[in-house]
Formats: sequence, structure tokens, C-alpha cells
Amino acid sequence: MRGWAQVAGPVLLLAVSALAVHSQSSDSQSTNSRHRGETQLAKNSALDQRVEKRAVPGSEACAGCHSEIYKSYAKTVMATASGDAADGLIAGDFVHKRSGVRYRVYEQDTHAWMSYERVKDERAGVTAGSEVHGQRELSYFIGSGKKGRSYLFSQQDFLFETPINWYAQEGRWNMTPAYTEAREIPMNLPAYVDCLNCHTSGMQPPAAGTDNKFPDKPFLHGGITCQRCHGSGEDHIAKRGSTADSSRGDSVAGSPLANPTIAKSLTANSSIVNPAKLSPDRRDAVCMECHFEGTAAVEQPGKHLYQFQPGDRLTDYIHYFLRSEDRAEKAQALSQFEALSLSQCQRKSGDKMWCGSCHDPHAEPSASEKAEFYRGKCLACHGEAFAAKHHADKRDCTSCHMPALPSKDVAHTEATDHRILRNPTGELLLDAQQPGLPSQPRLVSFPARAATLATTRDFALAWETLAQRGVPGAAHEAEQNLRKAVNGSPDDAVLLAALAFVEQEHGHEKEARELYEHALKIDPLDNDAATNLGTLEAQAGNLQLAVALWKQAFERVPYRSAIGMNLAMALCAAGQKEEARLYVQRVLDFDPDLERAKRLAENMEKNSAQCKSD
Repeated sequence: MRGWAQVAGPVLLLAVSALAVHSQSSDSQSTNSRHRGETQLAKNSALDQRVEKRAVPGSEACAGCHSEIYKSYAKTVMATASGDAADGLIAGDFVHKRSGVRYRVYEQDTHAWMSYERVKDERAGVTAGSEVHGQRELSYFIGSGKKGRSYLFSQQDFLFETPINWYAQEGRWNMTPAYTEAREIPMNLPAYVDCLNCHTSGMQPPAAGTDNKFPDKPFLHGGITCQRCHGSGEDHIAKRGSTADSSRGDSVAGSPLANPTIAKSLTANSSIVNPAKLSPDRRDAVCMECHFEGTAAVEQPGKHLYQFQPGDRLTDYIHYFLRSEDRAEKAQALSQFEALSLSQCQRKSGDKMWCGSCHDPHAEPSASEKAEFYRGKCLACHGEAFAAKHHADKRDCTSCHMPALPSKDVAHTEATDHRILRNPTGELLLDAQQPGLPSQPRLVSFPARAATLATTRDFALAWETLAQRGVPGAAHEAEQNLRKAVNGSPDDAVLLAALAFVEQEHGHEKEARELYEHALKIDPLDNDAATNLGTLEAQAGNLQLAVALWKQAFERVPYRSAIGMNLAMALCAAGQKEEARLYVQRVLDFDPDLERAKRLAENMEKNSAQCKSD
């Protein structure tokens, strides 16, 4: 067996370098995804202010005193936003022609499953890919089913999204957004905390250094519970519960109050929050947490969005930015909260108007009641006299002024246009005719009152998000702001790693290495910094150090195939064939249809000296 010093340097380095470059440009699970692919959200690192795991009551704790509200809320899309997969199973199957894979969702022995198998049918035009088949047990569903539904499965405690979704408005299964043209099965799509946070309650933090590893249950309650909008309210439950039990004869034994873990978690600052009575910024934050995305979002140092509690300032956890240009955003690109902020209704009403002005969070009108329900909301401001003159024969205000448009949040679905346009037909036509000419991008804080809180760090990481998307001029802005931000915060690991990547792209290997090393001293669980530093070390011939860095990162993110392939190629070229095979197999455990991994495994099986993935 050859030692590290005996590796044929140029050949291996070329292979590792090629793999690293591929992972940075096209691999869906790229080794540098935080800095070039996702919104700049603080990772779950060794430096985090960790959320202590504790039992938190769900909506059932409120049912004793608020039974009617509890019953009506239980039927809403928010209350049914997630749950056990078997309880929300939509059985079905379909063949994805581009990849040639047949997917099937079914129940077996009270458990929910998804199977996948590549089929070849030349008559139907299905000829892609090599053989692959398997199944995953589904743990949870995500989505009420009104627009769509997806499922989550656990692989070695790592939580993933299924590669297929049910699209209710089209009445069919299809690939998950962004993978309709995929030729390989994307089985390694992490279930990120920002998605879980807005569909579940009592979310637990993932294991340190990971995005999606949950040794225990990832969340305590399906759907959005009362506590997500009104606060945990344990002391309220304790005080009211004793009164309810004595006066109504309710049983304490089956209530959350009987749980000693919950009893121990009671705090002095857990009174019930009524969002309508909060200041406008704190009131709006309750809805904005999940109904606004923005162009870029930057979590604040040591904070996570899932730590937000009703009554808090959202800006303590995350800062949002919008891309402001010479022309308005098309309606399809707007999230609900942003669209409402552009409406004349909201602009003229000011802080008086908010989501709760039109929506009852505790109940949803039936299809037959919907038109009159929302008409009443409109007339609360516009009055009956206006209604008598304005198309009195057309009682459905929303059908004209809030038409359905393609949804930004869920592909293959539609959502109402919350801009509440006076003349939707004309303005939507104007929208479609916008030439889309490039203009100098500019980032602004949202909402506007948060502008004074935005820091150079925020702008640096927000611009870095746009740079990944290929926005002209964004890379320059990102670099300028990163250099300023690092000067001001020389021990911020996120900034250091981001600037290191910029230096790496410029070919400044010495500067990049120093920045990565500094970042890893501060945060040794930074998987992106470790992986990219490993690439630099491999290119410099320091393969043993590169492998050590990659191994540490791959242990925490085993679904990032590019890292595992780098390891397999390096170990194979170093003569450590058996260990290389183990890493190829681990890649295939999480990414079973990755052709490069399958070819490498096949080549190594045929000829132990073959370290090629083509």
C-alpha cells in the first residue's frame, strides 16, 4: 500500500481539483453551499446559542377553555400543515420521464412508504440512466394538502425531503421544484430548519454542526399550534387550568399539566400574547416570520429564526433585504407580506392594516361563505355606500382585485395577489410587458423601519447570496462589503469563511487558506470552510491534511456527495482501496442514483487500480 508521500501528485490533484470545481459549480449538494447557493442563514455551529430542549404544550392545552376556537382552528391549513406521514398519506405513483424513474407512495402494515425504480420504455421515451431501485419509509408529511404535500424520511438520523410532491391544484404527482429536469434521483435533499419551522411546532435544534440531523423527534407537534402565535403560556395554563378543573370537572390526568417535564419548564415570562395588542412591528413579526422571504435573509450572529417567540422583535433574529430596481417586481416574485405592503390599501391605512385585518387565524370560511366573508372585510373600510355604486352585482371583491397568480412559494400552484390592485387586468398585462432590462441592483431593508438596524455584515452576506444567483454587479458588492465587515469583526467565522471563498475564487490561495484556518479555529464545525480548505490542501499536495478535513466534514454532512467523492478518489489514488470503497458506498447510501459514484464503484470492482468515475 502506498503512503501519502508516494501518491502520484499531479494525477490525483487534477482529479481532486476537478471534483472540487464541479462541486462548487453544479452539484446540487455543493461543498460551498452556504456561501454560494442559499440565503445567508447562520448555521448550527459550535458557537450557537443553543435552544434547550424542553416539552412545550400544543393546542390541546387550550382546548379545555377555548373548545370552539380549538375545533374550528383544527380544520385550518395552518393547523394541518404537518404530521405523521401515515395520517396524511396520499397514495399514488407516476413515472418521471426525464430520469426514467417510477415513484410510488403507498401504505404497508400501517406504515407509509415511497419506492423508486428506474424503468426503461423506449415506446414512452423513457431511456435514461442505469439501474436503481429502493424504498424509504416516510416519517412525516409537510403541507396541508390544499396546495400540495411533500414527505420527509430519515436516513441514519438525517432528515430529508422526498424528491416528489403532490400538487393538489393540478391533482397530480410531480418532481419537487427545481428538479423537474433532473436525470438522477435527488434523494439527498436536506429538510432544512427554516422549512420545518414554518410547518411544525416545538421544533428541536439539529445536532451541532449539522443542518438536518435529529437523533430524536425533529418537532413535538404537527402543524402550527396556538403557542406559535400566542406564546408558550405555561403559567397561563397552570393558573387557568386549576380553575377549569375545579369548576368544569375537567380531568387533569390527561392534560399537559400532568406532565412533570412541562411543569418544570414553567417560567415567569410566559403569559399569553395577543398579537393584535402588540406594537405594529412585533404584531407583524408573528405573521412575517413565515409569510415573508425577501430577496435575501441574514440571521443574526448566534441567533436562529426558530428561536423567535411571539412578542419578540423579529429583527433580533433575522434581517431581510429586497432587491430594489428601477422597475417593480413582477407579482409572481412577491411573497404575500411584501405584496400587501405594496397595496394602496395598506399604504393609505398605514400600521392600522395588517394580516389580521382580513384573515381570521382561528377559522377559515367555507367555499360558499368566502366571497361574503372577504367582501365584509373590504366594506369595513370602503363602506356600504361605495359598494352600492361599485359593481353591486359582483359581490366577490377578491375575484377581481386579488386574482390567482403562480405562487412563489410552491411550484405548480396559485395564490391570491395581495397587492389588491384597482385594475388587475391592466396592471398584470403591464407586468407581463416589462422588458426586464438589467439595471444596477440595490438592496434595501424590509420593512423600511428596519433600515437603521442593517449592518455591513448584513449587506455583505446578502450580496453574497445575490452573487451566487448570478446577479450582475453582486459579486463586486459582496467582496467590498465582506472586506469592510471582516475589518470590523475579525473574529466572525461566517464572514471569514465567506471572504476566504472570494479569495479562493480569485486564486489567492495563501490569503484564502489563512482565512479558512482562522474561521475553523473559531468554529471547528464549519463544514464549508473545512471542505474548501481541504481542496486547497489537496491542490498544494497536502493530501493527508485534505483527507482529514474532508472526513470531519463528511461525517456531519454525509449527503453532500461531492465531499464523499473527493475522499473516495483521494483514498483510491493513495492505494487505500478498501476505505475508498466504503466512502463510495456511503455516498450511494444517501445518493443512490449518482452516476459518478456508481461508475467509480464499478471501475474499482473491475480493476483495483482504476480510480476513475467516468
